[in-house]
Amino acid sequence: MRKIILIGPTGSGKTTFTQGINNKKRKYKKTQSIERDKEIIDTPGEYIENRRFYNALITTSFDCEIIGLVQDCTRDECLFPPSFAAIFNKPVIGIVTKVDSEEKNLAYAEECLLDAGAEKIFKVSSLDGTGMDEIKKFLDIDSFTAEKGELQR
Repeated sequence: MRKIILIGPTGSGKTTFTQGINNKKRKYKKTQSIERDKEIIDTPGEYIENRRFYNALITTSFDCEIIGLVQDCTRDECLFPPSFAAIFNKPVIGIVTKVDSEEKNLAYAEECLLDAGAEKIFKVSSLDGTGMDEIKKFLDIDSFTAEKGELQR
């Protein structure tokens, strides 16, 4: 599996996604610092919520191959600045979480991630497994060129 860093606001589902993709029992906790679980780097929500932590995201991204921007589809606010992905020299994907929720706005979540610069969007639910096989397959298959750092379509 290619190493991915997850970036998103507090409560967006980064830790639950990490537990789901690694087939671990869910236990809820507040991520206080950068955590590594197999090939996933889980960052605290404060790192996107406070611009002063952007340098920590950039520095930590050197240890991965893919940047994953995480947006909860039940939220009506986007914390990713337009073209945020441009600060990384890696392919950037968007991960829309909580798609199993009754109160969701998938179009807004996708728009948020596309405006931020995500090249490909995955819609997932870590609770019922929706979309998890697709993103697992993506992370296992060599679908980007390392020299160019671009996703292959």
